[in-house]
Amino acid sequence: MPELPEVETTTKGLKETILGLKIKSVWTDLNTKDKRQSEAVANSKYFLYFKKEVLNKKILSVERKAKNILINLSGEKTILIHMKMTGHLLYGKYKFFEKENKWKPIENNALSDPYNRFIHFVFILSNNKHLAFSDTRKFGKITLLDTKIAHISKHLKNIGIDPLNKDLNPKRLEKILKKKPNGKIKTILMDQTILAGIGNIYSDEILWETSIHPERKISNIKQIEFKNIFKAMIKILSEGIDFGGDSMSDYRNIHGEKGKFQLHHRVYRRKGKKCNKKGCFGIIVRKIIGGRSAHFCPVHQK
Repeated sequence: MPELPEVETTTKGLKETILGLKIKSVWTDLNTKDKRQSEAVANSKYFLYFKKEVLNKKILSVERKAKNILINLSGEKTILIHMKMTGHLLYGKYKFFEKENKWKPIENNALSDPYNRFIHFVFILSNNKHLAFSDTRKFGKITLLDTKIAHISKHLKNIGIDPLNKDLNPKRLEKILKKKPNGKIKTILMDQTILAGIGNIYSDEILWETSIHPERKISNIKQIEFKNIFKAMIKILSEGIDFGGDSMSDYRNIHGEKGKFQLHHRVYRRKGKKCNKKGCFGIIVRKIIGGRSAHFCPVHQK
């Protein structure tokens, strides 16, 4: 699943490409009966409402809220996109092939990457280009909100503080994490109601950096370790953004290109490999914790 750095990379890309454009039309091949998608474009009835509301609206701004992308339109409407497990947005020139019922990029560039071929939603823009949503597993969410109340809507109201929020500091982070004293640190770092934006990749990297075992209870973490977690969190998330996100799996940026953070993993998906911590001779292991995989060094992470 795209995490904070991947969503931030996408948001930055959208700010550079689609601001000021109008939405001329939208298309989808999604058509689910899942009640959980009753207020998303995957529902055919909701799609018709969505299409009517966004038609000819101008794109005013783009922002990130945790793992959500918010595209603010004229007429006080906001498109919310959550990429979920395998979704990513792509910007470029596409052509629709009716016989195949598929959109394909016109130019043979990074948009032609096999991971970019699962197009299930398309915005047709006023500059004759397209914003396409590729989603292998079709779990992504696209819905429409009233801009004035978007941040307090049911989609966003229970989200925790952003790890890169300027008001966050080590003491506040400690207080926030201690809301669940019996929780395991790996699980709590990924709890979106506590701290929003961190998932499997970056939680593993943060804990490796700070020499903290992923199963340590919050109540057993020392004050200095909370400071170390804060420092490592800022450092590693910032690195993720600087490297354009992590593309070990499906994620690509809006131009269809891979990020490079996967080339700089210290621990994530390095099972069986020697730990790179200076002076450590441990071997990276993988374990399921709270239903999610965790990669860590059993020697220096205590």
